[in-house]
Amino acid sequence: MSTKDKGKKKGKAGTYLAIGSTLFAAFSNVKKVRNARGEHDNLQLVDGLIRVAAVATGVALLVRELRDRDDNPLTD
Repeated sequence: MSTKDKGKKKGKAGTYLAIGSTLFAAFSNVKKVRNARGEHDNLQLVDGLIRVAAVATGVALLVRELRDRDDNPLTD
């Protein structure tokens, strides 16, 4: 997120869409990790694991955004 976008928040539907697309990317990354393990390619394996960690972090941030939005009664 750029500094210009920091003040802007997505709507609830946009946040759910972002979570869905991020989870969809996770399947691709898990497949990459499996292939790397099968080929014994340590560099690809590390790359895939870092990507999976990035996806998990992204989902956690989006879920936190949803939770914070639900805690604030003025956003409904």
